[in-house]
Amino acid sequence: MIRGLFESHLPVRDLERSIAFYTDVVGLSLGMKEEGRRIAFCFAGGWGHTMVGLWEKPADAIVQQHIAFEVALDDLTAAIENLNRARVQPLDFFHQVTDVPTVLAWMPAVSIYFKDPDDHLLEFIAKLPGDPQPERGLVPWDEWNAG
Repeated sequence: MIRGLFESHLPVRDLERSIAFYTDVVGLSLGMKEEGRRIAFCFAGGWGHTMVGLWEKPADAIVQQHIAFEVALDDLTAAIENLNRARVQPLDFFHQVTDVPTVLAWMPAVSIYFKDPDDHLLEFIAKLPGDPQPERGLVPWDEWNAG
């Protein structure tokens, strides 16, 4: 029985730049770097938890991917502030620059998106209490809170 997603891998143009981004901006911890193969493995949630592999590749070998990181609801606002401090633009579901997270009412969950240096789409997502409300679609967090 599947218990969760353990790892995902991303091609990157510059391994050192990506290690810095994923540790300093995203908040992952570096597990291992293998200089010879130009790869690094970072952990989300501490050692031995969800792993993101970063593989240095030529620019023409990079295909944009999407990864969502689950965060606590209380940490979502701080995550947006950290992105702004790092000069990384927070985006809504439609990839428009914003500081207001998007609620995916069918779950329900609230998320903010952003891009890494290689244009991979990353997401911080927090589950919301309460029942799904799929009829509400996608709504800005402030609109969701207004009822």
